[in-house]
Amino acid sequence: MIVDLENYLKQAKPRWDQLENLLMRLEQPGSVLSVEECQEFRQLYDSSLVDLSELKHFAFEREVCQHLENIISRCSVQMMPQAKSSGRWSPFTWLRQTFPMAFRRRFNAFLLSVAVTLTGCLFGAGAIAFDPPSKGVIMPFPHLLMTPTQRVKMEEKRISGNHPIDENRAAFSAQLMTHNSKVSITTMAFGLTYGVGTVVMLFYNGVILGGVCADFLLDGQRIFLVGWLLPHGAIEIPAILLAGQAGMILAWAMLDRRQGKSMGVRLGKVLPDVSTIIVGVALMLVWAGIVESFLSQYHEPILPYSIKIGFGLMELVGLMAYLGLCGRTKATS
Repeated sequence: MIVDLENYLKQAKPRWDQLENLLMRLEQPGSVLSVEECQEFRQLYDSSLVDLSELKHFAFEREVCQHLENIISRCSVQMMPQAKSSGRWSPFTWLRQTFPMAFRRRFNAFLLSVAVTLTGCLFGAGAIAFDPPSKGVIMPFPHLLMTPTQRVKMEEKRISGNHPIDENRAAFSAQLMTHNSKVSITTMAFGLTYGVGTVVMLFYNGVILGGVCADFLLDGQRIFLVGWLLPHGAIEIPAILLAGQAGMILAWAMLDRRQGKSMGVRLGKVLPDVSTIIVGVALMLVWAGIVESFLSQYHEPILPYSIKIGFGLMELVGLMAYLGLCGRTKATS
């Protein structure tokens, strides 16, 4: 049991720093440790596990615990048998473990991304509800400037006729993927502006989303709204939030000077997680683009809204289970 917490942390921190230094070497492609260093790595890993179990009794040391959990999780990945035996990158391991574990390690950054976006949603919804003429500013898209009822009638009518989307859905899907990927990469990269650009991008996306939802709900078109947005939005919106998460991680690495390390070192420590998350975002947007083009754009009477909504809910539940549970057993074993 820890009696003097300050003294305990003072003695433990050098061990954690040494473990992290060895870990960063292991994470470099083609890097290996000597036998003595491997033994030291294992000893430091075991002692850090003990430290973490002791520190979890101190609720006010949450940030220290999260930092130590991050190190231990990354160590667990390096100690996995498959990584040792093959020596090669495995896409299945990446999907099952690396991506969801990186997401959970940086969950606080994701919550911040969600908070900024929700703030934008509330602002956009409030603007539409209390100042309807602001619609032309909030939603600068021609197809959204008509009333929702007009839009629904047009959409439900056109799907039975000849429309450019129906003629070339593959090109439309590729266009959606490209646009959304650019938005996500920009949102992530703006983390290098100390997070200001990332916050602006997330807030603006939230304003548009909140404005659209409020516009359709106030016009009594909630079923169309959910059936239209949910199939692709169940993946696309979380993808944008994850891009914001990556931007927040970069921003925090630039702002956090408490460890006395240079900005280059701080950014180097978070880049593996940032790159993992943004690749995951790209894969999610590929799927969302396909769904938006081949499913979301079709409405009743061709495709019942109940089917579209059910499909979107299954996507959302599956994504939550994947990000929340995959790799958890391996990481804690």
